[in-house]
Amino acid sequence: MQTWFEVKAKYVKVDDDGRERKVSEVYLVDAVSCTDAEARLTAELMTMVRGEFTIGKVVTSNIVEIFPHEDGYNWWKARIAIVAIDEVAGKEKKINSYFLISADDIQQALNRLEEGLSYVLVPYQVISITVSPIIDVLRYFGEKTAIPSNLKPIEKELEVVYDSEEETEETGPY
Repeated sequence: MQTWFEVKAKYVKVDDDGRERKVSEVYLVDAVSCTDAEARLTAELMTMVRGEFTIGKVVTSNIVEIFPHEDGYNWWKARIAIVAIDEVAGKEKKINSYFLISADDIQQALNRLEEGLSYVLVPYQVISITVSPIIDVLRYFGEKTAIPSNLKPIEKELEVVYDSEEETEETGPY
């Protein structure tokens, strides 16, 4: 299961008209810890931002899954409720789940949410869809990380041929 973190970054951004202004933007980062999320966003911002920037608040996000699309202008946060029956108490219980969808408008976000949730077999109800302050999503998979010089890749370790004594009836396999 993925763990998403919302990370706030502050830096000076140059507008289209050439004026500089200080902005505070939120990024969604897939990471294993808050420290990892901060490090990954720092590495990303070093390639995008000129000058100094600061990483602010890092919090665990309640987003369960994202539905990215190439043509989505905004990120929309959707909350759905799944009705579950508590057999012990004999009552219905609503479980809220949050999703992030990239879309141009709210209707497109709703359509993409329903398309993405087509695998859900239990009834659900869309509670809300709002524009999210998230600017960009940094996913974990697909990254190429350099292997430190003191480690060898597993594939190369498996190529080693063991030169051991032949197995005999007296010694057995060990």
